Amino acid sequence: MEMYLDESHRALRDLVRDFARQEIAPVAAELDRTAEFPWENVRGMADLGLLGIPWSPELGGAGMDTTACIVAIHEIAKVDASHAITVSAHTTLGTGPIVVFGTDAQREKYVPLLASGRVLGGFGLTEPDAGSDAGGTRTTARRVDGGWVLNGGKIFITHGGVGEVFVVTAATDREQGPRGISAFIVTKPTTDIETAERVGVGHSTELEFTGGVRAGKKEDKMGWRASDTRELYLEDAFVPDDQLLGGVGEGFTNFMRSLDTGRIGLAALSLGIAEGAFEQSLAYATGRQQFGRPISEFQAIQFMLADMKTGIEAAAHLVYHAAWLKDHGQPYSREASMAKLFASELAMRTTTRAVQIHGGYGYMKEYPVERMMRDAKICEIGEGTSEIQRLVIARSLVRDLNGVTE
Repeated sequence: MEMYLDESHRALRDLVRDFARQEIAPVAAELDRTAEFPWENVRGMADLGLLGIPWSPELGGAGMDTTACIVAIHEIAKVDASHAITVSAHTTLGTGPIVVFGTDAQREKYVPLLASGRVLGGFGLTEPDAGSDAGGTRTTARRVDGGWVLNGGKIFITHGGVGEVFVVTAATDREQGPRGISAFIVTKPTTDIETAERVGVGHSTELEFTGGVRAGKKEDKMGWRASDTRELYLEDAFVPDDQLLGGVGEGFTNFMRSLDTGRIGLAALSLGIAEGAFEQSLAYATGRQQFGRPISEFQAIQFMLADMKTGIEAAAHLVYHAAWLKDHGQPYSREASMAKLFASELAMRTTTRAVQIHGGYGYMKEYPVERMMRDAKICEIGEGTSEIQRLVIARSLVRDLNGVTE
């Protein structure tokens, strides 16, 4: 993995690692128990510039690259996945589409607020009847004078409550299927204005909020419990023409491209969970004694540790290679899916073994591997299930065999 990092990446890694261990680790278990959004640490991450790492200084970002963003997500996830998904979803999916597909005016209006962390962003694609079949979007956008009226709803939206800027899809021409789906920028106030104002991030008086956009109830999840996940309702929401993101009918294609980057972020998060679980397991195995000696001396434990570490090294190369390809302007869609598929399944496998190494203690909430195992499962589901990743990879292989270029 080191071959993908330069001096600036390593400096960022050290900075994020210190923050994660000093500020996140002490509160992660309690935030998981209460399912409380980590506002104080979001302020800390914003102050460190972690919410705008890959965006240009002119847009309020740190002027680094995708690899740097992946480094940060990876390091945070070693300690807590809920904090890591806050950075990943906000950056790759909430802000990324505006940077890549937005107009100059849209970038200047929204990205400085997002990159600085003054507001949080979200990505609205999934619906009750349009999960893996994202092209089956039921939310509609009806053309009216001066803009569009959106009706529908999105589910499982990260930052659905705490966020204020969202990119969402809606069908502008249902007869065209995926080619009739467009993307829009919508805004709403955070559900926790009082706390946001107290900590100094999460709410902006500069935004003109979109009427008819509101958050649903907070989901009670198995994992990522400190991450805010909700439905997002669009009820006769008028969106002016200047908040159309990209061209009419380009929303589905552009969002699929955004998911490629999001998958690298989720792969890095999965890698971090796996590595964090491995580190906990190695420390526990060398300290825990049975039959008069450390359990790390038993071959059964050694084999599990060896397999865990081997998988982590393989996943790291997949993840950072995908980021490297993106940073160097090369195709990376297949590699992003490969990284996400391998790393997410590794996270589940590694955390399960971590609990096994800890024995009965691994089933107790006092040990972080229990939380890590719960956090790992969603990595095999979110931003495209493992089955969808296999489809993406296989179809890419067939296209290459047939000489079809994208």
